[in-house]
Amino acid sequence: MSDDRRAVKTYVPADQKDRWRDHADELGMSQSEFVRTMVQAGRRGFSTARSKMPVEPDPAGSDPRGDGLETQVEAALADGPLSWEGLVDAMVGDFEDRLEETLDALQDRNRVRYNGRKGGYTLTDE
Repeated sequence: MSDDRRAVKTYVPADQKDRWRDHADELGMSQSEFVRTMVQAGRRGFSTARSKMPVEPDPAGSDPRGDGLETQVEAALADGPLSWEGLVDAMVGDFEDRLEETLDALQDRNRVRYNGRKGGYTLTDE
């Protein structure tokens, strides 16, 4: 890892920064580490879905897959040992929270809606 680092500055709504800070705290990460990890994970999705530009590995090397799973496992185990089932429950709970936030955001943008007649969530035509 190179010590040649540069600062990046961005502005986000206060409530979003609060959510990011809280999530970073839950994962035992600094806000910088959290944002860097999330950007790397997001860029992996962009490289396959939106462009042909290759995504370089995270130079920090702390999470080679870029999905934060290692960090989440460490955070779940920070309070003591967990059985396999307990660890799965901790990971699934985080996923369920993220899924709910994502569905809320998609519904706010009118991209997804719940349709009881069709038996669940559907994409809108917009």
